[in-house]
Amino acid sequence: MDRLTEMEAFATVVDQGGFTDAARKMGISKSAVSKHVSSLEARLGARLLNRTTRRVSPTEIGLAYYDRARRVLNDAGEADALVTSMQSAPSGLLRISV
Repeated sequence: MDRLTEMEAFATVVDQGGFTDAARKMGISKSAVSKHVSSLEARLGARLLNRTTRRVSPTEIGLAYYDRARRVLNDAGEADALVTSMQSAPSGLLRISV
């Protein structure tokens, strides 16, 4: 799986406080979000979230990882925006009167 997608899923779960709201925000299924987070935890070899029937909260390691992941995701978004702004060319009708 893509690392950024895994990070985004994890960060969104923390932001939204649960898998259902995270799935809704990301526009994917709850099981897909769960698979992304599980894959991330397996790859890192650490549990990032405490899961109960009513609540999801980050572990101590998860909170530290969340801070770093959020920065990485923000930087990636800024990089995308930079490229988009550099490629955009003026468009439309230009009228010059003399």
